[in-house]
Amino acid sequence: MPKTHLISLALGLLLPSLYAAEKPNIVVFICDDLNVLDSEPYGSDLRTPNIARLAADGLKFNKAYVASPACGPSRTAMLTGLWPARNGAEQNHQPPRDDIISLIPVLKSLGYEVVACGKVAHNAWAKYHHFNVVIDTPGGSTNTVAVAKFLTERDKSKPLCLFYGTRHPHTPWKTNEGYDPAKLRLPPTQVDTVATREERAKYSTDVTRADTLLGELRALVKENVPGDTLTLFTGDNGGNWPFGKWTCYDAGIHVPLIISWPGHIAPATSTDAMVSWPDMIPTFIELAGGTVPKDIDGKSYAAVLRGTATTHRDRIFTAHSCDGDFNVYPIRSVQTSRWKYIRNLHPEFQHQSHITRSTGPSGIVFWNTWLTAAETDPSAAAIVKRFSEHPEEELYDLQADPFELNNLANNPEQAERLKSMRAELTIWMKEQGDKETVYGTPLLLGEPVTMVQGAWQQPKQQDKKKDKKKAKK
Repeated sequence: MPKTHLISLALGLLLPSLYAAEKPNIVVFICDDLNVLDSEPYGSDLRTPNIARLAADGLKFNKAYVASPACGPSRTAMLTGLWPARNGAEQNHQPPRDDIISLIPVLKSLGYEVVACGKVAHNAWAKYHHFNVVIDTPGGSTNTVAVAKFLTERDKSKPLCLFYGTRHPHTPWKTNEGYDPAKLRLPPTQVDTVATREERAKYSTDVTRADTLLGELRALVKENVPGDTLTLFTGDNGGNWPFGKWTCYDAGIHVPLIISWPGHIAPATSTDAMVSWPDMIPTFIELAGGTVPKDIDGKSYAAVLRGTATTHRDRIFTAHSCDGDFNVYPIRSVQTSRWKYIRNLHPEFQHQSHITRSTGPSGIVFWNTWLTAAETDPSAAAIVKRFSEHPEEELYDLQADPFELNNLANNPEQAERLKSMRAELTIWMKEQGDKETVYGTPLLLGEPVTMVQGAWQQPKQQDKKKDKKKAKK
């Protein structure tokens, strides 16, 4: 850990500012695998009345992004304020390095009782972050029983910072409840098969379950948490669909973010300020009157919440490495409000994931129907090929092409833009100390797709030069 980080963290602990007369209670509701487009406030046809009520009460962020499109790296970046290369949690299911200091102790030093209920840190890694209380619900909360008991029994003299992480809509999705598969809207990145629609209905049901839990939690907080309260709703990465989770496309990294704070944030408002998940806790620290550690990647957007600023970041950087041997495909990206540049570090690798290589309920049911459709349908074949084979560079105009279907990297008119964004990403990667490590055993283009059996195991680091040499043979 850099010495400047230690010094700035100590200052944050010892020298709270006098800006905030009252520390607000903070309630954070985190969905597992929810893309920005899959809730009513963002234009979805899915039933999410409680998310809609929260948006009616507060501020909707139109351009919120995660640091990585996989659960573990995304959540560690949130809790440390550092991107994956700096905190050590580059691959999914990998904890932060032992020398990394969490931001949770800063909130504790400001007088908060900081609580994690459900899936907040990944796996059993809450121990790395030093919460006051950890309400352990392995895999994420599916009800509000445990948090209700805690809220009714806790000492209410301290301000509360509660992180509640549900498992919904992470796989396995349960049975469909009330959705007509034939009427669901499918994005153009999905092959329209009966199985796709049936699984989409199950996923939609899980989204609605998450919405129900949000409503229950808000009711519990209203009844049991006195005083000024800020409520934040978000998701840790995109859904378990092709071109979503495990990718740097918007369906993987663009997430919902809605914040209600009565008396401070005007209701039914929205902002185009660009924010990233590492910015979340620095924002809480500033709102509580503390000093944000300086040598971190996260930046407070408290000014946006207070209405004194309409912008925050002008660039969003994202990094993905792997999720076991299911998904060995390192990706980096940078984007502005309109343009996105993606670098696939090893285009000689096949892009696969749990969806295509797991025997469990992670997508193989509908994926097999895509493969069948691709045998006779050219459009389905194109989608399947695009999923598994990526070029080294991708460039998208997000304004004209929100589903990122038209790669402009080879367009001569975009040559200067491509060069500029390529250089920006390279500089950022060097600043981060990104070693471009390949974890796990990749599938090379042309190799048969084999299934990965058993539970997830942390893959070994691979030698990139050997991988490239093998690919050329």
